[in-house]
Amino acid sequence: MTPEVKITNTEILSDNWYVLRKVTFEYTKEDGSTQTQSREAYDRGNGATILLYNKDTRTVILTRQFRLPTYLNGNKTGMLIEACAGLLDQDNPEDCIRRETEEETGYKVKEVRKVFEAYMSPGSVTEILYFFIAEYSKDMKVAEGGGLEEEEENIEVLETDIDKAMEMIATGEIKDAKTIMLLQYIKLHQIL
Repeated sequence: MTPEVKITNTEILSDNWYVLRKVTFEYTKEDGSTQTQSREAYDRGNGATILLYNKDTRTVILTRQFRLPTYLNGNKTGMLIEACAGLLDQDNPEDCIRRETEEETGYKVKEVRKVFEAYMSPGSVTEILYFFIAEYSKDMKVAEGGGLEEEEENIEVLETDIDKAMEMIATGEIKDAKTIMLLQYIKLHQIL
C-alpha cells in the first residue's frame, strides 16, 4: 500500500548554503489512521559520481579533500578519500559527471556508463545520486585536476591499485559510501 501524504506546513530553517526545511505532514498509515509528523529535510540538489578505472594497470582514480562534517564527527584531519562527484546544477547526470571528472581529476573521459542511482541518506537529505563508471588511460589526462578555485575546491588526485583500494575500505582509510559502492561494483562485476 502506498501511504497517503498531505503536507500541511513547510518552514525554511536555513538557505545559507543549500535549503533546510521543516515539513509538517499528515501520513495515512496502512490501518487507515492518520498521524501528523514533522521532519527536517536538507535539499542540496541531486548529484553524480564516477569511478575511473584502467584495465591494463588495474588502477582507479580517487580524490582526497577536506570535508567539514567528517571533521566535526571525529575525523581528526577531515580529509576524505572519495570517487569524483558533483552536484548536477542545471546539467543532466551524464553532462555533470563529465564536467566534474575533468575539473576534479583532469581526465577527459570518452565514454561513461551509468550503473545505478541511489538515495544516500533518505532520512534527512533529498539528494539522489547517479553512479557512473568510465575507463581511463594516460592520454585522457588533459589538465591537473584539483577542482575549481572559485568553488574553493582543493582536491588531491590519487591513482591507486584496485586491490589497495579494497584494502583501504577494510582498514577504514576509505569511509565514503559512494566510493565503497563503486569499488564494490567494479569488483562484483569483475571489471578489474
